[in-house]
Amino acid sequence: MKNFITPENNQTKGAFGEELAVKEMRRRGYEILDRNYRSQGGEIDIIAKKDTYIIFAEVKYRAGRKKGEPGEAVDKRKQGHIIRTAQAYIVEKNLDGDFRFDVAEVLEEDGKTYFRYTENAFWLA
Repeated sequence: MKNFITPENNQTKGAFGEELAVKEMRRRGYEILDRNYRSQGGEIDIIAKKDTYIIFAEVKYRAGRKKGEPGEAVDKRKQGHIIRTAQAYIVEKNLDGDFRFDVAEVLEEDGKTYFRYTENAFWLA
């Protein structure tokens, strides 16, 4: 992946990761429907559509691997928040169809930016 200028402070790191994820998702044929959707259950970073799926994508950014891979932060607790928020979105928008939960990982390491996208990263329990 290309080298990108990365954010200097923690407040902008999440936004940087989300912008990069949106660009990569569009490049891969995703239509972005919504961003930073909030409900009482939590927040979903990106809601997109591709083929027959509505995708709820969580973006995780990390500068280095000291705390592990970015996607490891999407634990069962976080998944539960995303699922509840997705259910609120589905009801609010009166949607029916195929839904999927994906994770977009942005890793900054050794002066390079890496992007990994995992489809079906988790499912409804």
